[in-house]
Amino acid sequence: MLKRLALVTTLVIAALAVMPSPAQARTLYQGTCGPDVFALQVRLYNRSYLPNRYHPGCYDYRTTQAVMAFQGWVGFTRDGVAGAATQLRLRYSGTPRAWTGARKFRHIEIHKTKQIMIVVGGGGLVQRTIHVSTAGPGHVTPTGHWHVYSKSLMSWSNLFHVWLPYASYVVGGDAMHSYPSVPGYPASHGCIRIPAPEAPWVYAWAPIGTPVWIA
Repeated sequence: MLKRLALVTTLVIAALAVMPSPAQARTLYQGTCGPDVFALQVRLYNRSYLPNRYHPGCYDYRTTQAVMAFQGWVGFTRDGVAGAATQLRLRYSGTPRAWTGARKFRHIEIHKTKQIMIVVGGGGLVQRTIHVSTAGPGHVTPTGHWHVYSKSLMSWSNLFHVWLPYASYVVGGDAMHSYPSVPGYPASHGCIRIPAPEAPWVYAWAPIGTPVWIA
């Protein structure tokens, strides 16, 4: 029995010796593939940044946006690259919590300083945390308690002469909508830009009347 225990201990120590420490983890970015990318994606969906069980094993645009959402939540630079610091912080982080605390109703929160959207289901359960881009310099995404008052699968902006797919209007002419460019900084004219892979889900999740809190 003692010999078997000693053998098991030796094998465990040997395995740990060849496992890279978090500080030695390779930097992951769009285009990389492998078991470490798979593990990253599992952690991201376990913490609400990716859809449940989304783990293709290759670092795609959706994963990049998920990493940016996490980086925004914890206050890191939103570059979408999972370096050693980002991977380590993700490993020991939990699911984001809604700022509304005890309020358990179904709603969406937009955190402009963090550039994220938190989708909160009934009972206060955070279902998704999504990277967004709000108003850039010279423009404003209005702060306040609003609600979805109009929806269009393909809305035309008369002001900017551009199509806005999966648009859910929340205040004035500002909507949550799909957009091909959702950078790691505020860049819109007032709307809330959502990454294209996430926009259809958000559109379906938020019918007219859904509260949207922007702060």
